[in-house]
Amino acid sequence: MFRIVLIFSAVCLSVSLKHPDEVTSLPGLDFPLNFRHYSGYLNATNGKFLHYWFVESQTSPSTDPVVLWMNGGPGCSSLDGFLSELGPLHVTPDGKKLYNNTFSWNAEANVIFLEAPAGVGFSYSSSKKYDTDDDTTSYDNYVALQHFFQKFPELKKNDFYITGESYGGIYIPTLSVRVLTGPANINFKGFAIGNGFLDTTNLTNSIVFFGYYHGLIGSQLWSRLEKYCCGGIGAPQFCNFVTPTSSQCEQAVSDATEIIQGSGLNVYNLYEDCAHSASGHNRYSVDKRNLLRLFPKSLKVNDDPPCIDSTNVKKYLNQVEVRKALHIPSSVQDWDVCSLDVELGYKRLYNTMRPQILQLINSGQLRGLIYNGDVDMACNFLGDEWFANALGLKVIANYEEWKYKDQVAGFVKYYDRLTFLTIKGSGHMVPQDKPAEAFKMISSFLKNQRL
Repeated sequence: MFRIVLIFSAVCLSVSLKHPDEVTSLPGLDFPLNFRHYSGYLNATNGKFLHYWFVESQTSPSTDPVVLWMNGGPGCSSLDGFLSELGPLHVTPDGKKLYNNTFSWNAEANVIFLEAPAGVGFSYSSSKKYDTDDDTTSYDNYVALQHFFQKFPELKKNDFYITGESYGGIYIPTLSVRVLTGPANINFKGFAIGNGFLDTTNLTNSIVFFGYYHGLIGSQLWSRLEKYCCGGIGAPQFCNFVTPTSSQCEQAVSDATEIIQGSGLNVYNLYEDCAHSASGHNRYSVDKRNLLRLFPKSLKVNDDPPCIDSTNVKKYLNQVEVRKALHIPSSVQDWDVCSLDVELGYKRLYNTMRPQILQLINSGQLRGLIYNGDVDMACNFLGDEWFANALGLKVIANYEEWKYKDQVAGFVKYYDRLTFLTIKGSGHMVPQDKPAEAFKMISSFLKNQRL
């Protein structure tokens, strides 16, 4: 009898200890999972609640690193990263079923997908006001991160990394500085930034060179750019495409930008066609508008063509049963890949992340990775390479190829505590375009191994 009571008590304890955010079933999932996952809300400031979806590692959740992933925009959802890029579950084209991603990053890490700032995806504010800026966003993310480790205190001892892409080039360094210098006592080990918006001047100047080097800008237009914007010498140190000093330079830059951004090319991947989306508001339009802020005011903004189609993810997440499974209140807005409210109310405070990156690296406590798909035009590799080179860090190993399955997968340069890396043939979303190479890259970085 005593033994029966003990067994009954153990069963009751097991049930009572079940995490309230655990996802126990998902519509469209018809195969077993070998990991647990959780979806719910993290408290930020002033009545803001950030939605997260957390997947445990498939290997050793108790000891594997914890990785935070953030998409950019600003105003775009990290669930796009989950369900289209590096997450373990991807959505079929019809938006009805899920299938396994062989190269999911949670094969070797616990991964948090955070929808931020409030107003993005399923995240919300009780005030319904979504005006924000870089510093407010980073502080809200920091507060939410502390709440995450309150919900999962057993993971606080694990190595922790902050990762993401695109405007994550701002989100990641600003949040990283708060984690490094704050009292949260998180076991912070490093950061990884993919195709990052790291420096306005570098990205703007370099995209013109990128276009010329890739055969998009003809000799006649290039001669005008050299003459009016570069003092007759077409080299990076002599050119200024950011703040044209003459109407002739402004017009030449506008003509070059129209080819790169407005001619129908896929800004996310030069060598891929544009996917036509059924949604008028999409990730492409948001990123494009933000990029065009850098170029002459005379350039007309046109949201066509929408080169990224996330309608399958939108269809899946907005099913009533999916929302219930993810613990999303019925009062929360429908999910969209990007939030127009957040985008329009967002104030950018920084033109470069140089001070933040140097603070992180010079702390001596962290390692960093800056990686770029080499055919992305939204945040091109050349601008981020210039950024890394200009930090003045000690070079440990010069530019060299790295391989995946005996084929050149890209090129890598090692600085003291910072790695710059390219992925050959990839566009803006590296884990989507080159999943196997991306997995090898992140696995090596987390293990502090050279490629």
